[in-house]
Amino acid sequence: MPDSSPRLLSILIPAVGGQGGGVLAEWIVSAADAASLRAHSTSIPGVAQRTGSTSYYIELVTGGDERAPAFSLYPIPGDLDVLLAPEFMEVGRAIELGFPSPSRTTIVASTHRLYSIHEKVTTGRGIYPREALDAAARAYSASLVAFDALAVAREHDTEVNAVLLGALAGSGVLPIGVEAWRQGIEDKGVQVKANLRGFEVGLGLVGSPPAAAPVLSHSPGTNGSLATSSGPIDDDPELRGFSESLRPVLRLAVGRLVDYQDRRYAGRYLARVRRVLDTGDVELARTVARYLAVWMTYEDAIRVADLKTRAERFERIEAGARAPGALVNVTDYLKPDLDEIYGILPYAVVAPFARWAERRWPHGRPSLGQHVKTTTVLGFLRLWWLGRLRRLRPISYRAHHEHARMERWLEAVTRCAAWDVELARQVARLAHLVKGYGDVRRRMMACFDALLEGVLQSATREGGLGGGFAVSARLADRGRVLVLQGPAGETEALAATADVLGRLERADRAGALARLSAS
Repeated sequence: MPDSSPRLLSILIPAVGGQGGGVLAEWIVSAADAASLRAHSTSIPGVAQRTGSTSYYIELVTGGDERAPAFSLYPIPGDLDVLLAPEFMEVGRAIELGFPSPSRTTIVASTHRLYSIHEKVTTGRGIYPREALDAAARAYSASLVAFDALAVAREHDTEVNAVLLGALAGSGVLPIGVEAWRQGIEDKGVQVKANLRGFEVGLGLVGSPPAAAPVLSHSPGTNGSLATSSGPIDDDPELRGFSESLRPVLRLAVGRLVDYQDRRYAGRYLARVRRVLDTGDVELARTVARYLAVWMTYEDAIRVADLKTRAERFERIEAGARAPGALVNVTDYLKPDLDEIYGILPYAVVAPFARWAERRWPHGRPSLGQHVKTTTVLGFLRLWWLGRLRRLRPISYRAHHEHARMERWLEAVTRCAAWDVELARQVARLAHLVKGYGDVRRRMMACFDALLEGVLQSATREGGLGGGFAVSARLADRGRVLVLQGPAGETEALAATADVLGRLERADRAGALARLSAS
């Protein structure tokens, strides 16, 4: 005899604006109604996008008599049947709040990431480790269904919430038949055809045989350094003088530099890498090659204009609009400051004005906000002509200073290589600090200059003491890590550098190491 006692099932959907959490909740309620189940939903708004998600909470009741049940307006920690997350960090937030239970909760989630404000504002790589989210999701779920629903949705021209609804249906955790799920989408009446297509895809993924079941997967992100390729390497005559282990990096770098400027510019890059390779340390040369390629392709106003007027950009925008035949208007919001404006002009012409401007506004130059309608003829030509000024780049004010700083860095690397291999490698990694735009870049470059000079002074003093360069190598490493943590870390890095130099002046190597360990 079937059990007719009432049973309450709870579903939590944490989502931010634009993820379709509200529609997803309505689909579930409509499907429950089609399956003759009593259901209730509510939502608790968050503060803002990426600083607080809206919590959509649903309760279903199966069995029991005709008396109306008393539904809760919000979830209870540890008493959740389904956690349905349109983005993977929402799983982590729900776990932090104690909602899922390893003995009860089924987690259905998309593994793609939309980075939070805290992850974005970190100067270095502040992205929360995906492996930690994976481990937590597995530890705090009775069953886990996780896959990149965004990639699946894009592949099938549908939406993430529809794919996740299909995955929820395929998991079988709720007593709702497939036809009831489909009817729920149809009753809502929102892009029914596309959403039914997404539902079927999600249903098929979870309902497929075990060998083809969805698994947690991800694609590695980048941290601003040059990625490498393990594919076959063409016999490029420019790279024949370099070792096989260096060629994957160099081949990508040359293509990037030619696209940025020209082949002559790429030749200048290879000559610089060869100088470092002459030290005999291939690993050091590989590190320099990666950071130097990124540095030499710094994004000035010319580069930005060039990228914004490329055909593939407009094709990507039109594809993302998902409205074939529709008129797509693009407005670019630009706010270059004085440094970026006169930075593309010839050094000999603007150097006096630039020096005056830096004295007049020492803590940041004025900016010029503008809205450029790139899909109009005049707006497009305005940026297109700017992008064609790359021939001015080698003699520009910005190039003069960027390449002078590169040469100081390369000279420091080769100089340190004659003293100590680890010290040279750590000095090479200081180029990781070369990043950002406007005030952020000026601040980072000031830290880079101070750290580079401090490490060289430290190495000179430590060399006079004998016994290696452990303090100087540690100073370069720790200083870089601190700066990448943000403004507070920048202040600590500069303070630690001054303290270390003072201790080495007193021949206190142990005290210098202790100071770095404490920072």
